Amino acid sequence: MIMTSQARKFALTAHVIFSVGWLGAVAGFLALAIAGLSGQNPQTVRAVYLATQVITWYVIVPLSFASLLTGLVQSLGTTWGLFRHYWVLAKLLINVLATILLLVHTMPIGELANIARETALSGVAAGRLQIQLVVDAGLALFALLVATALGVYKPRGLTPYGWRKQLEERAVSPPVLAPSAREPIRRSQPRWVFVTEIVAIHFVVLFVILHLTGHGLGGH
Repeated sequence: MIMTSQARKFALTAHVIFSVGWLGAVAGFLALAIAGLSGQNPQTVRAVYLATQVITWYVIVPLSFASLLTGLVQSLGTTWGLFRHYWVLAKLLINVLATILLLVHTMPIGELANIARETALSGVAAGRLQIQLVVDAGLALFALLVATALGVYKPRGLTPYGWRKQLEERAVSPPVLAPSAREPIRRSQPRWVFVTEIVAIHFVVLFVILHLTGHGLGGH
């Protein structure tokens, strides 16, 4: 179902606001995580980690869901579709994975906040949690920057489903083309999709390594 022009503009505006807000909130979280890791004043460090829990639950989590929801509305309510274009599908996967990992990593964030609330931050366990927050926030920020770039540049490339739908639409109402324009359709995967897949695989491998080596979810 294609939205009207006004509804499309409203949905786009909402999606941009929530997405940019999510990006800014993660950048702020990263700044707090770095300040907590490098801070020397115990009171300041304690306040930093209490603030990370607040910004996570009251800013980052709501914005992540709002961005994902408005992105779905934008895709399903316009001709872009949800599975037709590689860049739309890549953005969807980034948003879904980022939201899932965010919910998973609320555990170490809450654990570190509880430690800061009850006692001074010390020991190997607290140190690992502090490092984990910096690494996770940095990876999340990079992923959101990639998603933002995809939304701005909209690189070409139809998925197999997109090609099939395009052929079906052309069969229903074939366009009038000049003889020179009647060329076979190329279905090769764009190079940027391959690069994005490689980067995504490296991120997943890095995430698994961090957890297996004891840097994830409060490993001791």
